[in-house]
Amino acid sequence: MTDTNVSFVRHEQIPPSPPPARESGVIKWARENLFSNWFNSILTIIALYFIIRLVWGAAPWFLNGVWDAASIRECRDILAAAGKETGACFAVLVDRWDHLLFGFKYPADAYWRPTLAFILLLFAAAPALFYMYVPRRFLLLTAAYPFIAYWLIWGGSLWVPIFVAAAIIATGFVFRIVENMSVSLRTYLAAVVGVAAGIGLAYLLFSGAQELRFIAGSIGGEGLRVIPFALFWAASIFTYIFFIPMGIFVGYTIYQSGEDGGLVTLVTALLAIFVMLAYLLGPVAAGLNFIIPLELSAVPSRDMGGYMLSLILGTVCVSLSIPLGIVLALGRQSRMPLIKGVCVVFIEFVRGVPLITLLFVANVMLAYFMPPQTNFDLILRVIIMITMFSSAYIAEVIRGGLAALPKGQYEAADSLGLNYTQATRLIILPQALKISIPGIVNVAVGLFKDTTLVSVISMFDVVGMIRGPIQQSTDWISIYWEVYGFAAVCFFIVCYGISQYSQWLERQLATDHR
Repeated sequence: MTDTNVSFVRHEQIPPSPPPARESGVIKWARENLFSNWFNSILTIIALYFIIRLVWGAAPWFLNGVWDAASIRECRDILAAAGKETGACFAVLVDRWDHLLFGFKYPADAYWRPTLAFILLLFAAAPALFYMYVPRRFLLLTAAYPFIAYWLIWGGSLWVPIFVAAAIIATGFVFRIVENMSVSLRTYLAAVVGVAAGIGLAYLLFSGAQELRFIAGSIGGEGLRVIPFALFWAASIFTYIFFIPMGIFVGYTIYQSGEDGGLVTLVTALLAIFVMLAYLLGPVAAGLNFIIPLELSAVPSRDMGGYMLSLILGTVCVSLSIPLGIVLALGRQSRMPLIKGVCVVFIEFVRGVPLITLLFVANVMLAYFMPPQTNFDLILRVIIMITMFSSAYIAEVIRGGLAALPKGQYEAADSLGLNYTQATRLIILPQALKISIPGIVNVAVGLFKDTTLVSVISMFDVVGMIRGPIQQSTDWISIYWEVYGFAAVCFFIVCYGISQYSQWLERQLATDHR
């Protein structure tokens, strides 16, 4: 009789079986997101129906598009000859691509300059946006980019942006020197700076009162102009009365800050850069350019246009409004009544005024408040107003982030012996900015789209180009969908990219445990 009990031990693992089709891949995603219950299933079917109808109706318009024609009439003739009832006239994009991108006045032989500036923007933004992957030394390219881009786009002497960069660096050294001064020496400096700042503010207020009185006299006090006449006249009288007390108050406040060093350090640095830019920039840049000429053909701001103008305004204003918004948010929480009052008044006033009103002020009225014979660049005026507008909203977003921090974070900074500047820079702001990322991105996206409002003050951005030189020309009159679709795609690419970057950054900074 034989033994039939044979033992068997497997020496390798059985390969896993594939999951059921309903529990993997696209089918699983659709079941969980589109058909999770009967109500979502009905909504999905209705949405798919309308999407298919939309695509089916628009497909012939795209597929029958004409890309080679000299006018809209020729596009229609080509479609009629081919027996097609509908079709897009994409030939306008081929014919006017340069106007849509650069405006109709920017020199054609200089298109390489803003194109190179845009390419450099991608490399210069990488060290700041992806700082965790790019070595810190490449931040020098980010810091130098604004001056290089200005020279490429506007042209002129290269020594002008070089001197401005040197003035900013020198201002940083002045700030550090004053911050590290002894208390007694800084008190003497506060007295001198307080006198200079008080006299300067009094002079500015007196000049402003004269301008307000001149505007009131120009308006007159008849009919519908009675209310603005009264407002400007009352403002001028108020300024005449308080220009000396305000100067004394500001000067004394700066003198009183000599012990802690916060306000006097900031005002001294601002005075230093003002002197360098107002009195040394022109002569020094002209002398250096005479010795070593480095210049490109200058392009006036009125010749800027197209999508290039929107990118310039969006990039510059977002870059400036974030640090200014941080300063305003910190100033609104300051214990110094003057600083807090100025920040509160600025934020609430700007948030209560439409952007289009500020743009009209920049275009028409801002020149009244400048000294005679002053040529204040239009794009610079618009940048100032848009930056002011967006910084007020960003300040409120960051203030919300500061308010969301628990009190223990401030107490922890005090227990470590950190002063206000160190605690704010190392502990408070990093956490507040992380909380404020969604709100800041929301303001940035809205700001970039709001740059199209400059078309109402005769600046030919991409929308201004469509409404003006393109649609009013005899070749492309009454053309809408093609050009506005092009503008929509351009704005969508940038805004969607900003949104996706913010979500990626939030995931990178998500250090908490949930």
